Amino acid sequence: MPDNRQPEIDIAVVGAGIIGVACALQLARQGRRVVVIDQQAPGMGASFGNAGHLATEQVFPIADLSILMRLPAMLMDPMGPLRLDWKYLPHALPWFARLLLNLRPTAYQRTVAGIRALNESSLGAWHRLLASIDRPGLMREDGSLLVFERSESRPAIEGLKARMTRQQVPVEFWSADAVQRAAPQLSERIQGGLFFPRTGHFLDPYRVVGELVEAAKACGVRVLQQQVRGGQLQAQGVALITDQGQMHARQVLIACGAHSARLTQALTGKKVPLDTERGYHLMLPHEQERLPFAVTSLERKFIMTPMTDGLRLAGTVEFAGLERPANMERAWQLHRLSHGLLRHDLSAEDATPWMGFRPSLPDSLPIIDRVCDGKVLLAFGHQHLGLTQAAVTAELIAQLASPIYVPQPQGLPALEAYRLDRF
Repeated sequence: MPDNRQPEIDIAVVGAGIIGVACALQLARQGRRVVVIDQQAPGMGASFGNAGHLATEQVFPIADLSILMRLPAMLMDPMGPLRLDWKYLPHALPWFARLLLNLRPTAYQRTVAGIRALNESSLGAWHRLLASIDRPGLMREDGSLLVFERSESRPAIEGLKARMTRQQVPVEFWSADAVQRAAPQLSERIQGGLFFPRTGHFLDPYRVVGELVEAAKACGVRVLQQQVRGGQLQAQGVALITDQGQMHARQVLIACGAHSARLTQALTGKKVPLDTERGYHLMLPHEQERLPFAVTSLERKFIMTPMTDGLRLAGTVEFAGLERPANMERAWQLHRLSHGLLRHDLSAEDATPWMGFRPSLPDSLPIIDRVCDGKVLLAFGHQHLGLTQAAVTAELIAQLASPIYVPQPQGLPALEAYRLDRF
């Protein structure tokens, strides 16, 4: 492969999800010649089916030490909220071992600090990004609610509130009456909940990707539907091998979510412990007006987010890798979980199920970095917070890609926690 070709592309962004597209727009605004490459149309991966919730309150990893006690249920219950396919167990065990190591106190505190730093900057970054494309109305910053139904759940709710308060997460305890005033469609059996005023949701996550793509194209970004099969560092940059030939760029940004590990290893030599949380949703098109904001159930462990096209039920996690077929019964299980949570059961008429891949690293932090003398940029591994952290990640990548590298961008999170070399 020739090593002296002058690239016509400044930055090739591999991945056309919400993170890749947001990064491409920011990079193009720096005057870069940017190409976005994905085997699917923009936004058709995890960005299409996420819960739509801007989850700035979620500063804790999805797992804690109780995962050891839950492991038998994870293996045996195909409909459980946290599922591990037993056929995938041999592959998943090393990843889970690393996850457990990261639950030790010092590592756990480092994880929480890293998630919190990104989340605290996320809404401001989204406001800036949507305002810059004249689409502020796509986001609703109207809070979200975590409800509980059983009196015996009150200590858990109070404990969670205390933990979040220690992390400076804005949170209010709402009585049953307060819940009913704000969301009268919810069942009277609800005992109360936690309201998070500094959260929000998107009315249509897929449209957000589309609007960012159009803004990026207006800045000169080209979007190519190709499959990237490999790559190689060269003197002048990076050569990418696609199913339609070779492509040369001065820099490459790897932002293809759960599919990022192979290309990262090819270019950097680093084997990243990236796995996937398979997430499911069920879209209910006849339930647009049920809820004023996103509502999560503590006991039932799923979320309901109001959107333009209906009510989206989501929140289940399955570890089964990238190859096994989807188990859409997990999506339909979300409707069964909703029974009794509202005064009148939700209509599943014309409902559509979906499954997608969330990229997850064992320390629950993403990789946001600049390596290989600046030729390779990395932005993946955001697990279930990709939508929340996409805009701030794009601002960080724009700083990392700059010819004058600023190690700690003013007003943005420090990057040490997200480095590739922590693995």
